[in-house]
Amino acid sequence: MSRIVFLSFFALIFIAIDYYVFQGVKLLTSNLSVSTRKTIHSIYWGITILSFMGYFTYHLVNPDIVGGKTRTFIMVGIFMNYFSKIFAVFFLFLDDLIRLGQWIYEQFSPSTKTLTENATEGVNSGITRSQFLAKTGLIVSAVPFTGMAYGIISGAHDYRIRRKTVYLPNLPKAFDGIKVGQLSDIHSGSFFNKTAVKGGVEMLLKEKTDVILFTGDLVNNRADEVKDYIPVFEKVKAPLGVYSVLGNHDYGDYVSWASPQAKTQNLENLKKSHGTLGWRLLMNEHVNLQVDNEEIALIGIENWGGKGRFPKYGKLDKAYAGTEDIPVKLLLSHDPSHWDAQVRTEYPDIDIMFAGHTHGMQFGIEIANIQWSPVQYMYKQWAGLYQEEQQYLYVNRGFGYLGFPGRIGMPPEITVLELKSGTA
Repeated sequence: MSRIVFLSFFALIFIAIDYYVFQGVKLLTSNLSVSTRKTIHSIYWGITILSFMGYFTYHLVNPDIVGGKTRTFIMVGIFMNYFSKIFAVFFLFLDDLIRLGQWIYEQFSPSTKTLTENATEGVNSGITRSQFLAKTGLIVSAVPFTGMAYGIISGAHDYRIRRKTVYLPNLPKAFDGIKVGQLSDIHSGSFFNKTAVKGGVEMLLKEKTDVILFTGDLVNNRADEVKDYIPVFEKVKAPLGVYSVLGNHDYGDYVSWASPQAKTQNLENLKKSHGTLGWRLLMNEHVNLQVDNEEIALIGIENWGGKGRFPKYGKLDKAYAGTEDIPVKLLLSHDPSHWDAQVRTEYPDIDIMFAGHTHGMQFGIEIANIQWSPVQYMYKQWAGLYQEEQQYLYVNRGFGYLGFPGRIGMPPEITVLELKSGTA
């Protein structure tokens, strides 16, 4: 019962928003023909009815019946609808405040022709203040709606190659110029355009990297999410191999399981998926890459988060053991907060850490030297290459998406990092 009351409370808020915005729609359509006006009003309330149907379906129907992707699009559609309307509410409320102020003024100056009369009767310019604010509100509300729609239709799969060069003084000559490809945060359970995903994989393969690293979150929650994309990602190959680690979403920590055994089996199935893809999953361990009798160490750990409540499954001490005499060490660790929290303080000879996790929040601005995203207020290192003394961290912006099925100003990324001997 309490859940129904809770849902009904928010439903009433939505109705209030819809009714309030509709007053602006009525004002702007008042001069149209009756048939046109009725069509616009019907479309408006039709969208509202669909939103309410989606709202109650999302919360009251068994998720296994609706399906994860459908639920995501339902919630995103509702969010886009009402988030956009809030902008219209602001301008309509501003108009009401002006009207209220004018009404109060009239009470003290009854003999004066008021601005309220002008607002309702019209002025010489041909548009009243109320109409101007209503029109402005509806136009402004269309901006976030259009931006989010574009982020889904185009931004979700607008893959970008980001290239960087890092100079390492101790890099063996045999590895001079090695190209490291990186993917992160695939989140295969969110994909809805397999053709576009294939295009992203092809972009990576055209780079002809020597080794490819995947830094976690192959799925959102369940191992079977990747099943339909095995044929796509099994094509990800490189001469020195493809190596991967787990991210926080790979453990199934964010869904309810029938039993602890079911959760454990899900993780085992996910590990097998890495093997099916031909990727070498590193579980708190390391491998040595060899070229012409020279070698560098590749260390991979389970998820280790230094912020929030993200799990600390990783055991870097275990994975690091045996690499002490290797001249260059590369670390795969999903969460970038691990770098400051442990890597830099305890392992100063780890040359580069590769991470993901933040997605750049799938929203931000990156123009010339301007780089901003809300995620930077939680993560000091959230996208791109960072350096502290002789250590580097690269944070991949993610190949996929989670929650909002798109990206705005923060396109999905394929990283190509070239390693060079010496100093820059």
